Amino acid sequence: MGRAGTVGRRALLLAGAATLGGCTTTPPRERGPEPPTAAERAARAEAELRRRSAAAGRALLERYDAVLTAHPSLAARLTPLRTSAAAHAAALGEGTAAPGARPTPSPTGGGPAPSSAAPSPASPSAGASAPRAAAASPTPPAVPADPAAALRELAAEVRRTSDIHTATLLDAPPEYARLLASVAAAGAAHAYLLTEGGRG
Repeated sequence: MGRAGTVGRRALLLAGAATLGGCTTTPPRERGPEPPTAAERAARAEAELRRRSAAAGRALLERYDAVLTAHPSLAARLTPLRTSAAAHAAALGEGTAAPGARPTPSPTGGGPAPSSAAPSPASPSAGASAPRAAAASPTPPAVPADPAAALRELAAEVRRTSDIHTATLLDAPPEYARLLASVAAAGAAHAYLLTEGGRG
């Protein structure tokens, strides 16, 4: 074979290598993120609903703490209700109950029974006027100087939180909706005990 044939083959080999090299250096087309599935969207919506419900429960707990700090003389009346509110906030934050378990009505108006893990206010003998560790907001809610007015404002906050839970349960999954309904019913009973129930 002549020199011309050798040169021709070499040119073809070089051209083929260049073609292959161009193919391998072309970056693959990137695929965008997969859109969330219906189950993932539902899970995210439920997580956000639980977050809002737990935040409402914690805000109410802070209101109890502020009133107890401003008016330690109300400790005997408010401590059982505050303990129940703490249990409700903890249950709403956990979001799930043990399989087959049902919320046990509390002595103060229904809802999940207070658990040992729920924070409790300081006892009057330990100094009920001391700030409580459960209050998470840097600025405690303002409390009227008059105890009766403070109770009225607390009762209004309890009713407002109960209304929030009642509205939220319409979009909640069945198990969590039952918990919200129980907590809302307990809130309605607590509001009564804070106002009408304390008269006479």
